Amino acid sequence: MITTQILEILAIILAVLGVVLGVLVTSIMIRRAFRYLPRLPSLPKPKPLKKQKKKKSKKQRRTERMSKDNASEGITFNDIFMFMIAVPLVLLWVGFAGFVIHTGLNNSAVLENIEAYTTLIAILGGPALLIIKDALDVWKQEQAEKTAFYKVKAQAVIDYNDAAQKQMQMIEANAQSQEHKMETSSITKVTAKKK
Repeated sequence: MITTQILEILAIILAVLGVVLGVLVTSIMIRRAFRYLPRLPSLPKPKPLKKQKKKKSKKQRRTERMSKDNASEGITFNDIFMFMIAVPLVLLWVGFAGFVIHTGLNNSAVLENIEAYTTLIAILGGPALLIIKDALDVWKQEQAEKTAFYKVKAQAVIDYNDAAQKQMQMIEANAQSQEHKMETSSITKVTAKKK
């Protein structure tokens, strides 16, 4: 009796979350659709009466542009799928399994119907485990990409430091050879005057 009430409450909560996510996704899609509609031509801006000092425009760094470009990519179908189906399914599966274990330890009636509960857990668990496996694969791929990126970055820093050190050595060698040439030319001038 209590287990069905808890399951009903859990189902209602998940339904409300699903509706909220649906409204959120729909509003985002409507905003994106209105962004591409043709705009009405605007009136020319009136000229200011007083000359205003122009503010120096700061050049935008490439990384700032890239981050804004990535932010404007928006929500994809996979994002919608993950938030509306996959996440609630996994949470429901884990929550229901934990609930059955907890009530099974405290209530012998649950143990009498354990086959029905385990069947329901297995039905929910199949897709949930696939989703979790895919999420872990994506996470592993991201970690491998980060590792490769940091290796390349570290190698670039090493190469840069090596090139900077070689350049400094070359500059010092050129400066020393220039000083040596100047000293030898001044010595030859002094010796030429003495003769």
